[in-house]
Amino acid sequence: MTLSGRSEVSAHPTGSVPDPGGGGGFQTSRVASVAAGHAVHDTFTAFLAPLLPRFVERLSLSNTAAGSLSTFLQLPSLTQPFIGYLADRTALRRIVVLGPGVTATAMSLLGWAPGYWGLVALLLVAGLSVAAFHATAPVAVGYLSGDRMGRGMGFWMVGGELGRTLGPLVVVSALAVMSLRSMAFLALAGMAASVTLHFRLRNVPLRTRGDGGRVHWRPALREMRRLMALLGLLIALRSLMVMATTVFLPIFLTNEGDSTWLAGAALSMVEAAGMVGALSGGWISDHLGRRSILLFGHVAAPLSLLVFVAADGWFRIATLPFIGFSLLAAPPVMMALVQESFPETRALANGVFLSMNFAIRSMAAIAYGAVGDALGLPTATVIAAVSMFAGLPLVLLLFRPRPDHRSAPK
Repeated sequence: MTLSGRSEVSAHPTGSVPDPGGGGGFQTSRVASVAAGHAVHDTFTAFLAPLLPRFVERLSLSNTAAGSLSTFLQLPSLTQPFIGYLADRTALRRIVVLGPGVTATAMSLLGWAPGYWGLVALLLVAGLSVAAFHATAPVAVGYLSGDRMGRGMGFWMVGGELGRTLGPLVVVSALAVMSLRSMAFLALAGMAASVTLHFRLRNVPLRTRGDGGRVHWRPALREMRRLMALLGLLIALRSLMVMATTVFLPIFLTNEGDSTWLAGAALSMVEAAGMVGALSGGWISDHLGRRSILLFGHVAAPLSLLVFVAADGWFRIATLPFIGFSLLAAPPVMMALVQESFPETRALANGVFLSMNFAIRSMAAIAYGAVGDALGLPTATVIAAVSMFAGLPLVLLLFRPRPDHRSAPK
């Protein structure tokens, strides 16, 4: 059965429901189109950090005020369960199509904000668009992926990673040749992505498999409790390592005496390997099962991180691709598992999962920083690796048969 207890999945070798979205086989070109839209969308959300020094100078903002701006961009993510619930009752296509255009417009207009509260208003608009897009677009990808949900989620993750990698480069390059206000011109790229998605998806009746309009949110959430509780604990144990390797890695390396250039290059190595891991992990899980990839990630990633801490020089740098690959192989598998488990309320389940992920990772960033301040970043990094090892029993529990004795996903 699925973890929600709706239908049997053990008959399928991957532990997934054949044709879970009702969309036939894997529709490569349409999945790639949504993934490309994700890349364009997330390119614009990555504009904020490189722009902060300009806003501090232009508006005389304090560091506290500048730092709070990212909160206004991320805070609407907490609305994703509500957005997902609404999306289960309506067509997903309109929300997916509008996402890149709305987000790009709001982020490109930041240079026109007359003051701090103008920035806040634009970031809240962008944040709501980000929340809506991420709550629904992965569900659309799942629909278009047929019985290859893992592969589809791999495409989706690669799009996001590519966008977050390109975003800072795009905005600093643009500001080298134009003013903050002229940056509004960049919104055309997001609008073009929305127009492209409109034509690529216009004949696709994106929907959940069941009739989401008949499923009330209270019983739906009750049914999700066990899976979301286990995934929440798993994310919490993974998140310290995510912070160690994506947020604090440059600080770790510069504290160890490496150059700023090498620290930046190291982060790019992790992200590049992570894109390969996300695509490969989802793809392989369709054939070998979701559990096998999660177990691999929770062994290989912390082992690689421990070797990284113990090594030095170029051997240390050589471990980074292994860390990125194994760490980011798991997220598309978890997203596929969530959607397969709740086919009638996929957008709601996806929204709950993503908002939970956002909240936990926000707390993990603070916790890792605090441990690093108290004990040093090398010790904090070792603790992060050990914490991820501790998630292995949760992976096994996640796939244990439920009390009704029917099969669990593989």
